[in-house]
Amino acid sequence: MALHVMEEANRCLQCKKPRCQEGCPIHTNIPAVIRLLKEGKLNDAGWMLFENNPLTTVCALVCNHEKQCEGHCVRGVKEAPVHFSVIESYISTTYANQMVKGPAPSNGRKAAVIGAGPAGITVAIILARKGYQVTIFDSRDKIGGVMRYGIPDFRLPDSVLDDMAYRHLELKGIQFRPNTYIGSAITIDDLFRDGYQSVFVGAGLWKPRKLNIRGESLGHVTYAINYLASPAAFRLGERIMVIGTGNSAMDCARTAIRHGARYVSCVNLTDTLTASQYESSYAKLEGVDFIYNKCTLEIREDGVILADSQVGEDGKITPVPGTEKLYPCTGVIVAVSQGAESNLITTTKDIDTSKSGLLTVDADGHTSRPGVFAAGDAASGARTVVEAVANSKRVAEAMHEYMQNLPLPVTTDYPNAPTVETVDAAVQAEQKL
Repeated sequence: MALHVMEEANRCLQCKKPRCQEGCPIHTNIPAVIRLLKEGKLNDAGWMLFENNPLTTVCALVCNHEKQCEGHCVRGVKEAPVHFSVIESYISTTYANQMVKGPAPSNGRKAAVIGAGPAGITVAIILARKGYQVTIFDSRDKIGGVMRYGIPDFRLPDSVLDDMAYRHLELKGIQFRPNTYIGSAITIDDLFRDGYQSVFVGAGLWKPRKLNIRGESLGHVTYAINYLASPAAFRLGERIMVIGTGNSAMDCARTAIRHGARYVSCVNLTDTLTASQYESSYAKLEGVDFIYNKCTLEIREDGVILADSQVGEDGKITPVPGTEKLYPCTGVIVAVSQGAESNLITTTKDIDTSKSGLLTVDADGHTSRPGVFAAGDAASGARTVVEAVANSKRVAEAMHEYMQNLPLPVTTDYPNAPTVETVDAAVQAEQKL
């Protein structure tokens, strides 16, 4: 592995105007990282990666490198680009094992983070570095959000996220409150009441988009976001049809094969896949079939009714009458994107949203309510992990500036309340009786 990494590092031309860095949404200084590695300064290279991108171990595995850093590499014009993904993965995972630094000195302020996905984790880490006491609230039992519950383990192993929870959260004193849905028993108003000076909303998009066709509620049908969260819970048989051809659809198709499906097909409205070439090529290699230019009309117990699609003058895609046909299958996965849940919004006063339910924010993540910030899927819709990190870094700095202009919180005094010492003394006296 190390030899292969160094071979890739030696291919870097150290361009004066690094196109690879321009193509990276978070502008990782790729030439400098590679230069440090070649000089034998692996720890310095690792520090540089993590300072710029707290989720570098994840991004090395799941980024769309072919359209970002590697897709902009000068070498890629005439030959294979420098595979920085391999270099980043090696450096970040090796350096991560040495990250044992504890929490920064407290600045006496608290911040709340809603959602333990890429946006929420990024904000929590950056604020913790500045001395804030941070608590992350998430409706699931483990951190990761879409990284854990929306990306298959063969692409992003849970062990990477578990190590992140230890290195970034536990060691830095970030508290994690699992199985807690903000907008139910606890609201954003409650968070401000309990001394949090600002709140970051990084909740993901967990509400599946429906096809709104007959048969969608049948027992052998599920949605991509639900299937990927727990594929072993579903019994969809050996012939599965996936409606959609985005990256999530590719994840569903490849996951289904790993859970016993023998025949998997993906249905697309047009003749162009929306998934990246990298993801679709793996799906094809693993035996996934693609059905192009078809509209999904109805789901039945024994299959799906598809019809040829046509594009009208207004740009809308409609079925061609008379081309309806039953495509047999034992299970159906609907993978046509997700939307935002509404409870968090409906229980929060004075917070504006768009027509699609996303939070309305300015360039620095301020919502219409003072002290509430947002980024990631909750504000911009479905984006990549690295885009969420890039946006959240900027928002974390805005939260820091906002809280620094507030007075330090004052603790309420209860003069008649017993102290810890008096309670301990009473317990010891009672034990002697």
